[in-house]
Amino acid sequence: MAMTDPISDLLTRIRNAHLAGHEAVEVPYSRVKNEIVKILQEEGFLAGSKLNEKKPFSTLTVLLRYTANRQPAIQSVRRISKPGCRVYASKDEVPRVLGGLGVVILSTSKGLMTGKKAQEQGLGGELMCEVY
Repeated sequence: MAMTDPISDLLTRIRNAHLAGHEAVEVPYSRVKNEIVKILQEEGFLAGSKLNEKKPFSTLTVLLRYTANRQPAIQSVRRISKPGCRVYASKDEVPRVLGGLGVVILSTSKGLMTGKKAQEQGLGGELMCEVY
């Protein structure tokens, strides 16, 4: 079966790897996935990532982050806008996740960014996912 939602796939792989206690997870590379991973890294949810350039297709190794007592840094990750049901928010409607403790990632006209950055720049866009 062909994959219809690569972003959901990325989030599910991260969620499953965290639940299984893995240190890292490998996902097929795409620019959008790379941007999402970069944002989650900047926000402190992931330890890092590295691009593995192989011949047929490249992969992205995502390094997971845990707290001191081996709890996953990501408590919940949820896809908001899906291929069958896109969800958009204007600059005034960008949601806050857990009163600002979590992040919502938006796809704006200026690229992917967190909800906080989008509000600072007065941008709305497609709500990709929320993480806390």
